[in-house]
Amino acid sequence: MNSADDPRDGSGPGATGVAELQALAVELRRMNGEINRLVHAFAHAQGLHATDVQALGAILDADVPLTPGRLREHLGLTSGAVTACLDRLERAGHIRRARESADRRVVHLYYEAGARAAARSFFMPLAEAAAGARAASEPQEMEAALRFLARMNGELARMQVPRR
Repeated sequence: MNSADDPRDGSGPGATGVAELQALAVELRRMNGEINRLVHAFAHAQGLHATDVQALGAILDADVPLTPGRLREHLGLTSGAVTACLDRLERAGHIRRARESADRRVVHLYYEAGARAAARSFFMPLAEAAAGARAASEPQEMEAALRFLARMNGELARMQVPRR
């Protein structure tokens, strides 16, 4: 290993590491751009805003039903903006709000099954692209990619972003 690539010198990643990080940043931006293109097309087709589609993704991916407050924190929006977003999603038939706990003030958000099917069919090209990339990859590449993406998402989730 040459001294430029020695992580122990305290100066951060060596030249090879910097080049890899730059290449990774480019690929992540390109993938994000392609996914955003699909998200915007879906939002337009459904009469929604791109933020509404982000909210749908958060509701779909949550381990437990989200509340409007937790969605607000996740998206970094104001309470009023989240309410307007949820109103649009509910009117369009994508979500439903349910008061389920002993405390009737608590509202949980659910992705409607019919809307989930519509999103699934719209985003099928994305699933097919992922399947194609997976088929061209070795199993250990997929395992490494999933570990990396999980770590990356964990790091991103810990970032403090300014509130709107």
